[in-house]
Amino acid sequence: MVTAGVLVFIVIAGLVVRNQIKVYRNRVKGYEEQQAREAVIHRRQALFDMLQPVALTNCKLERFGETHDGGYLMCANLLDAVQSGYSYGISGYDQWGCDMSSRLDIPLHQYDCFDTTQPECPKGQTVFHAECVGDTSKTEGGRSFDTIPNQIARNGDGAKHIVLKIDVEGAEWESFAATPDDVLQRIDQLVVEFHWVHDEKDQWLPFEEKYVRVVSRLKEFFHVVNIHHNNYSCVGGLEPFPAWAYEVLFVSKRLGVVDAISKTPGLAALDAPNNPKIDDCQTAIQ
Repeated sequence: MVTAGVLVFIVIAGLVVRNQIKVYRNRVKGYEEQQAREAVIHRRQALFDMLQPVALTNCKLERFGETHDGGYLMCANLLDAVQSGYSYGISGYDQWGCDMSSRLDIPLHQYDCFDTTQPECPKGQTVFHAECVGDTSKTEGGRSFDTIPNQIARNGDGAKHIVLKIDVEGAEWESFAATPDDVLQRIDQLVVEFHWVHDEKDQWLPFEEKYVRVVSRLKEFFHVVNIHHNNYSCVGGLEPFPAWAYEVLFVSKRLGVVDAISKTPGLAALDAPNNPKIDDCQTAIQ
C-alpha cells in the first residue's frame, strides 16, 4: 500500500524530472538557435567578402543614368564592343537605358510588367517590353515573365555583346541562376541592384546559401569593380552589410585587367546617395 509520504515523493520526483527535461530542451533549443545565428553570420560575411571590389588598370568610371536613384557607375571605356542593351525593372523611368542607347548607338530593351509606362528617349533606340524577368516562362496575375536567355534570343541578340542592368526587387537571384554560362560570357558589363526577400511576416530573412552560390558563379565570369549601398535601405543588425539593397558593377574578365599593385579601388567619388535627403551608410572598401 502506497503511503501518503511515498505518494508525495513520487509527485515531487516527477515534477523534478519534468523540469529537468524542460531545462534540457530549452538548452538544446538555445544551442540550435545559436548555431543557426552563427551560420547566418558566416554566410553573410562570405557574401560581403565576395562583393569587395578590385581595382582595374583599364577602367575609367563614368556615371550613367539619374543623378541619384537610377544612376550607376560603368567602365565607360570598356563599352565599345557592346551591340545591344537590356534594362530590367524601370518603373516608368530609365535614364540609364537612354544614356546607354544614345551613347553607344545601340538598341536598348527595357522590361517591366508592373509599371508599363514607356519612358521617352528621343535620342536613343529604346524598345519597351511589358514583360518581367524570372527563372521560367510563365504568366502570373495577368503578367508575363520570361528568362534572360529567352528574351535575348527573341530579340535576335543571341550572338551579340550585351550590357545589362537589373533592378527587380529580389527576382535577380533566380533570374541569374537560370542564365546559362554562354549568355553570361557575352555580357560585357553587368549592373545589379541586389535585394533580400520578405517572409510572410514581412520580416527580412537572413542570407540564404543561394545568394552565395549566385555571386560565386557570377565571379567566374566577372570582376566586381564597384559596390554602392542603397541608402533607402540602410538598417542596423545586418553587419557587415549596412543596408539590405546594394548596387554592384560587374565587368567581364575578358575585358578588365586587375591592378596587381592597388588591390582595392576605394569608394568611388562618382557614387551618390540614392536619396540625397537622408543619411548615407557606405562602408569602407576592405
